[in-house]
Amino acid sequence: MKIGVPKEIKILEYRVGMVPAGVRELVSDGHEVIVETNAGAGIGMTDADYKAAGAKVVAKPEQVFEAADLIVKVKEPQLHECAMLRKGQVLFTYLHLAADPKQAAALVKSGATAIAYETVTAPDRSLPLLTPMSEVAGRLSIQAGAYSLQKANGGRGVLLGGVPGVAPGKVLVIGGGVAGTHAAEMAIGLGASVTVLDRSVPRLRQINEMFGGRVRTQYSTKQAIDTLIVDADLVIGAVLIAGAAAPKLVSKAHVKSMQAGSVLVDISIDQGGCFETSRPTTHAEPTYVVDDVVHYCVTNMPGAVPRTSTFALTNVTLPFAKALANFGWREALARDPHLANGLNVHAGHVNHEAVARDLGYNYLSAADALKAA
Repeated sequence: MKIGVPKEIKILEYRVGMVPAGVRELVSDGHEVIVETNAGAGIGMTDADYKAAGAKVVAKPEQVFEAADLIVKVKEPQLHECAMLRKGQVLFTYLHLAADPKQAAALVKSGATAIAYETVTAPDRSLPLLTPMSEVAGRLSIQAGAYSLQKANGGRGVLLGGVPGVAPGKVLVIGGGVAGTHAAEMAIGLGASVTVLDRSVPRLRQINEMFGGRVRTQYSTKQAIDTLIVDADLVIGAVLIAGAAAPKLVSKAHVKSMQAGSVLVDISIDQGGCFETSRPTTHAEPTYVVDDVVHYCVTNMPGAVPRTSTFALTNVTLPFAKALANFGWREALARDPHLANGLNVHAGHVNHEAVARDLGYNYLSAADALKAA
């Protein structure tokens, strides 16, 4: 099979879908890997590194898309990339379609088979290809929030850890999953006063045990958010419903009630955001202000640390990429129902129930898509 690795073109996105070690694995399996020139430059990998691993390096993205049977990326294809996809071609990348109706329409129109990292599952119901980026985003959210709290950056002028004689900053984490837990860990490490909200009491117990009581935990209700948000210096939105649009848990009224110069960081922005005032931003212009509250809503947060993020991501995507290459997408999905849960679009149909529901498409299950194929 021919596997293509194009250079990422989203604004200030430096990650790459495959490192030379992955290329070597696939070439050893008898496949051809085609890499766009400078695809790995953002993480310090040269064209020579890819060639040494056995890749063919080409000058233009069109050459990658035209030749490849399987495209491996990091971020969702931009609309002109969608236009280069074709029926029978497989795309393996993050998609986040519920928050991106234009991309969904373009993928449906292309007829390609699109498998989303973020909806591939594991036997324990976790999301193994989303987890490493959630870990990175959770940790980065505190760095970004601490920076945004500095007065020169529009914030209240609060040091999260405080100093002797001065109380630490208050951090509210909404969502106790992977991203929220890593955000809490970083905030605790800085010495902040941290509260985590979640709707799973067992998860709150785990968090309490994990941090030895150094974090406050509270069951998430509207009243809890009403009470806690007015005093928070930094609020992290880290809620996730796999494949679906994120619920809006922080309203415009909540934002108006917050202290001037406080900060909101919306990790859920890839799925539409969990703050009513959220809108996507980029690393070029990461923040904006609503009602004197700083909002950080970068849609590719892990792209700020591309080397760490790329290795963390490709460690978990490579086995699935090898399965798709070695068996073809039909047999690979038939062999692995967890990989089959990643099927979002095939041959003009939407194959993930939450995406179909949120965007108004007819739903065709992955099982039915495989039967039809």
